[in-house]
Amino acid sequence: MFQKILIANRGEIAVRIIRACREMGIVSVAVYSEADRDALHTQLADEAVCIGKAPASDSYLNMERILSAAIATKAQAIHPGFGFLSENAHFAEMCESCKIAFIGPSAAAIGKTGNKSEARAAMENAKIPVVPGTEEAVREAEEGVKAADRIGYPVIVKASLGGGGKGMRIVRSRGEFDALFRLAQQESVHAFGDGAMYIEKYVERPRHVEVQILADKYGNIVWLGERDCSIQRRHQKMIEESPCAALDEALRRRMGEAAVRAAGAVGYENAGTVEFLLDRDKNFYFMEMNARIQVEHPVTEMVTGVDLVKEQIRIAAGERLRIRQEDVRIQGHSIECRINAEDPKRDFMPCPGRVENLHFPGGNGVRVDSALYDGYTVPPYYDSMLAKVAVLGEDRAEAIRKMRSALGEVIVDGITTNLDFQYGILGHPAFLKGDIDTHFIPDHFEKERP
Repeated sequence: MFQKILIANRGEIAVRIIRACREMGIVSVAVYSEADRDALHTQLADEAVCIGKAPASDSYLNMERILSAAIATKAQAIHPGFGFLSENAHFAEMCESCKIAFIGPSAAAIGKTGNKSEARAAMENAKIPVVPGTEEAVREAEEGVKAADRIGYPVIVKASLGGGGKGMRIVRSRGEFDALFRLAQQESVHAFGDGAMYIEKYVERPRHVEVQILADKYGNIVWLGERDCSIQRRHQKMIEESPCAALDEALRRRMGEAAVRAAGAVGYENAGTVEFLLDRDKNFYFMEMNARIQVEHPVTEMVTGVDLVKEQIRIAAGERLRIRQEDVRIQGHSIECRINAEDPKRDFMPCPGRVENLHFPGGNGVRVDSALYDGYTVPPYYDSMLAKVAVLGEDRAEAIRKMRSALGEVIVDGITTNLDFQYGILGHPAFLKGDIDTHFIPDHFEKERP
């Protein structure tokens, strides 16, 4: 087992990993930008190293500085968290060259899953349903519009190396393709440093259902239930839950087995998520595979009792999976809400600033992952997520009531948040009935805020 791990991330996920290290008796090393000098992850880690100025390109995306920090502190492994360098194959290769373990899949697997064209080909070979789309990455709008004409509108333009809703645009007609393609590409270059795009048929009003998998270095793969991530705004997830109310046991098992085949098809190891679109006729299609821990991993941990971060560390250290498929049990229903520093009344404009007063809920079946504290100043340079509130109930109805109770206790004074917006979604009749899809927010809250 590793003696020291460097966490190449910030915010609540860095805090989450530091706590897992502490519980495993592993020394943790934080890296931080100048803007994060007083951040919670910097204070909680056993050691902390400043790696650059506030912009992510000068700090959390600077591979050489992160690796230098790992070498200087004699860290044996790097956990990338999510975002930043977590799905960067080159960074995984650099870690290997420096003889530092990368807590995630191999560079080859990241390359296969991160490139949507390669992932698509691998899934087709594994007999997993895929949405019609381009076979190769597209870099020019002229080439892209020919593909869109062939596939048929509406289509979705996606960053080939993207994720987190960035670099994505829905195109409903030929006339708007050029402008939307260029917008998506610009966003992709800014977020991921790459302008390769992928074009696929847009499935109208699907559910976004993802399956969590764990795979070790010895070919053992298990799936740990699914998460419904359909409540999203502009492809950014807001509320996630497990299990998905739309699945019966037979469909759940078919999707889980497909996720296992998907992982095997790309030689995957460590924690990963296979994302599917589920249409209204209960047909599912492979969308993408995320080669990292997910923001919404707490809901899976709550219904399965499996600590995914600790399993990540054990797998990277060369241990075999402790879990067999027959050991996986889904108990209860879990919901997670992302609390962001943004103003829903002003088109969700980010709202950084100083937190003057803070209170988070507690109690049986309530979990809060956050890096906030009283007096902390939320910087304007990074993602606006402040906290994740997750609850576990006996069933979906109880989980919703528990989440409404938990959100009612949250106090974050000094900055504007989306708390009221989240509370309104949880009380909407369609949400209560489970009648949701990826258009839920545009359909119900586009014109009038809850």
